Amino acid sequence: MVGNKIYFASDQHFGVPNLKKSQDRERLFVKWLEMAEKDATHIFILGDMFDFWFEYKTVVPRGYTRVLGKLASLTDKGIPVTFFVGNHDLWMRDYFETELGVEVNYEPKVYEFFNKKFYLGHGDGLGPNDEKYKLLKKVFTNPLAQWLFARFHPNFALGLANYFSRKSRLANGEADQTYNGDDSERLYQYTIDMEKEADVDYFVFGHRHLAMIKELPLGAKYVNTGEWVSKKSYAVFADGDIELKNFKL
Repeated sequence: MVGNKIYFASDQHFGVPNLKKSQDRERLFVKWLEMAEKDATHIFILGDMFDFWFEYKTVVPRGYTRVLGKLASLTDKGIPVTFFVGNHDLWMRDYFETELGVEVNYEPKVYEFFNKKFYLGHGDGLGPNDEKYKLLKKVFTNPLAQWLFARFHPNFALGLANYFSRKSRLANGEADQTYNGDDSERLYQYTIDMEKEADVDYFVFGHRHLAMIKELPLGAKYVNTGEWVSKKSYAVFADGDIELKNFKL
């Protein structure tokens, strides 16, 4: 292990709302990575780092050179970085693993550090209801759907996808900042159910865009890392417990 802390962040949504603001946020996130590398045992990015991402066989989206270069630099130094695919970057292939040395997970996974177990994932499609999205996700992750999308020229395909992706994120921005109550929060309900089955100390997700730590009925904790579009929030595990912070220079 390189350091003595574990860092978690998600939902940077690079690409929105425009190039300048996205690049400013990207530069800030690189500063956060530079801070984390000083004492990180492991860095976890819990999905939706991009507002849209699609890898053709020999083409990756233009831009994001600062953050991609920094991720490669971290793994070159021996600092493990793990990426959990989110609903905005579903169509990821092998670029992160082969070019950046970043581990990529498509489903939640349990890790153990310092005698604590962490159940990690992006969080989309988990919990009760939301059947429309769960069906849509099955369509989007279908290999045939991905193959068909790749037949379009990147200029058209990525332009169209970015248009709808940005429209959806901007339309739902305010709702993402409102806590809907324990009974209506899908991820919270999901962790209550999973706590009964999994021997886990912390359930850590992104996706929700609302940073929070809530104790579960059997003693585990549900943690959401929030987002970087406005709050720049993240979670860090150190000295036996996890806490939420907002990154500021």
